[in-house]
Amino acid sequence: MIDVLDLAGSEARTTEDIFTGHSLPMPHGRIFGGQVLAQSVVAAQRTLDPGRAVHSMHGYFLRPGDAAQGLTLAVDRIHDGRSFSTRRAQAYQDGHPIFSMIASFQDPGPGLEHQEEMPSDITPPEDLPDAFALVRELNPADGRHRFFTEHPIETRYVDAPIHLRVDGAHVPHQALWFRVRSAMPDDAWLHRATLAFMSDLTIQDSVLRAHGVPWATPGLKVASLDHAMWWHRDARVDDWLLYAQESPSARGGRGLSTGRIYTRDGLLVATVAQELMVRVPDADGH
Repeated sequence: MIDVLDLAGSEARTTEDIFTGHSLPMPHGRIFGGQVLAQSVVAAQRTLDPGRAVHSMHGYFLRPGDAAQGLTLAVDRIHDGRSFSTRRAQAYQDGHPIFSMIASFQDPGPGLEHQEEMPSDITPPEDLPDAFALVRELNPADGRHRFFTEHPIETRYVDAPIHLRVDGAHVPHQALWFRVRSAMPDDAWLHRATLAFMSDLTIQDSVLRAHGVPWATPGLKVASLDHAMWWHRDARVDDWLLYAQESPSARGGRGLSTGRIYTRDGLLVATVAQELMVRVPDADGH
């Protein structure tokens, strides 16, 4: 994962900085959305002083990407002010944009401070199973088997995951713990970029959980439409983080999910929002 986020050196142009990268292998062949948005954050960060950190991003997934091909990222230096900088980053394959993002960066400084409290009575991660233990129910020849066993992020649901079935109440909310499986370097910007990668994991679940629809439903079609993220505080992604998620609405083939990411000691690290396209087949499979 770190190798994927380590983009090739930029080629400075009159109006853009150009970077190149590659993708993690995926069982269905499509680029994981969290990867390309994290790469876009990295590319934009490379055009700034390291002390000016990303605090928000808003992106649109335009086309599915091919994980077997490389990709090009172009960064437009929109604005540099005394405290804030704005960058536009777009990811391309075969000359077509697959993801478009605007992000804002800020110098650290003092100010007002408050946060929404972390949910209470949450089971600690040590008392929960690794969600990917479900691969025991998958055929080892299935491409998903390798994806789950080699995935860089460890995930532990407070309630049962919905990969193969939906156990328990059909509610539009859930909570889970996640972390990077191996120790990460101490670079704060890399932890922020990796958190962007992680933020796209499971964020769609609350829409499906509300309707009792597992990911293994035949004919189910889900695609991310857009993604927004606000970083509030620094945190290590190789320590356990709590991801509290809910879906306030679903209608017209679209579902909205939001999430809040906390450290174990209750600091609110980031807030996430994503809208997705979701199409559930009817009784006739249509």
